[in-house]
Amino acid sequence: MIAPALTHALVSWLDHCRALNGAAENTLKAYQADVLGFLSFMSLHHGGQQGLGPLSQITVSDMRAWMASERGRGVGARSLARQLSAVKTFYRWLAEREGFEPTAVLSTRSPKFTKKLPRPLAEDAATAMIETVEMQATEGWIAARDAAVVTMLYGCGLRISEALSLNGADVPLPPVLRITGKGGKERIVPVIDAARDAVAVYLRLCPHPVEPSAPLFRGARGGPLNPRIVQKVMEKSRMQLGLPATATPHAMRHSFATHLMMAGGDLRAIQELLGHASLSTTQAYTAVDTAHLMEVYNRAHPKA
Repeated sequence: MIAPALTHALVSWLDHCRALNGAAENTLKAYQADVLGFLSFMSLHHGGQQGLGPLSQITVSDMRAWMASERGRGVGARSLARQLSAVKTFYRWLAEREGFEPTAVLSTRSPKFTKKLPRPLAEDAATAMIETVEMQATEGWIAARDAAVVTMLYGCGLRISEALSLNGADVPLPPVLRITGKGGKERIVPVIDAARDAVAVYLRLCPHPVEPSAPLFRGARGGPLNPRIVQKVMEKSRMQLGLPATATPHAMRHSFATHLMMAGGDLRAIQELLGHASLSTTQAYTAVDTAHLMEVYNRAHPKA
């Protein structure tokens, strides 16, 4: 049982993250679950309901006990690292607000784990994916819809949620789109001709009227298209093409970034196109091999 004072503090912190940091709702839900789990453990660990006072006296030993408990429940290193990050962020905020020393929590080391690098598709595989996706549906307009969505993912580097958030007011697609991404962050994304053409074909065949406030991409019955539908049609297509399980909708976004980089694109510009806050995140997306990097270096460096 968590003391009301702690519950109030958690709600206040989440409001702070929402208002000042622009955190997305899914992120806030994850924060809430992670910190609640931590607070629940600490309450039980110290013998019952605890208020703000005992929380300010957490020791390194307490932190080790919590992490050991989580690993004992089968929580992996990556997930535990995420939980610890949320706990540290909350604890830092709480310590500043309540005026106590947060070193024991903030000095806790995150468990080590191997970061999974994204696996983009080769250029010919990305093209084949779009073509194969279009062949899955028996109805022409649905086939055109699926091809248009996947073309937007690859041609514009959109997240699937961003593509499916487009509505009738966005068509005909302009040369550039203003996309609102994670955390309410806005970015400008150029729209290639192939994407505009694919959406135009879909709209000509779509039996549902294009209304400014209605979703651009419709489900079979006219409602908003469920992202799981796109995931499933790509699953079917990648099996037909013999592509790995990593050939997902998000892999098309990885492919967009990597292929731009391989063509000589500037990493900072690609960061802007993807809407990443950190350049290191963009670097992870652009899985360019060493041989290609050396080729670019030898071609572009003035001393080469």
